[in-house]
Amino acid sequence: MVDKVFDSPSTALADLVEDGITVAVGGFGLCGIPEQLITALRDSGVRDLVAVSNNAGVDDWGLGLLLQTRQIRKMVSSYVGENAEFERQFMAGELEVEFNPQGTLAERMRAGGAGIPAFFTKTGVGTLVAEGKETRDFDGEIYVMERGIRADLALVKAWKADPSGNLVFRRTARNFNPMVAACGKHTVVEVEELVDIGQLDPDGIHTPGIYVDRIVVTTSEKRIEQRTVRPD
Repeated sequence: MVDKVFDSPSTALADLVEDGITVAVGGFGLCGIPEQLITALRDSGVRDLVAVSNNAGVDDWGLGLLLQTRQIRKMVSSYVGENAEFERQFMAGELEVEFNPQGTLAERMRAGGAGIPAFFTKTGVGTLVAEGKETRDFDGEIYVMERGIRADLALVKAWKADPSGNLVFRRTARNFNPMVAACGKHTVVEVEELVDIGQLDPDGIHTPGIYVDRIVVTTSEKRIEQRTVRPD
């Protein structure tokens, strides 16, 4: 069996990163983000990245770290409202942005992982989302064509994994991670717990190991994006 387990995020990424690659990143807000892999990607010094992710993290965590260091050239996202540096770069024309409806972004990554180069959807028809894209009539309804996404590198956060790369995500941290794992030409996963082969219930595996190239065990900080409390 191929040894997929690496001793650190930096060694797991060492020969997979270079300037100009497309990186798909799992997570929703700060939930389920591969935080240590993102930090290692920042520390690698690569530049001109195209980052595909639901969001851009916050100013001092997640993909916000790569925006601070100006390592991202283009963001392909659906929600970016929590990052002031993203807003500044976008408004100043320093960052290229491709907005996607959230379901469309998820399906673009799922399609890319399934080997589907494009699909048609009604979402975005008649809006800026459809500008410059092919449309087609199906049964009297207009649909817009969206391309599947195939990333050079996928960074994923999982709860548990076995050495074969079978993954289990915990609750809402599942979000975009399964689609991200599937759409990467190379997929690197950071996990909280590595278990022996046979300890995961086969019926409870969310992403099979065929999609996973490398695994690293990390300790998560689990920051809270927005804290809301009740008055005393």
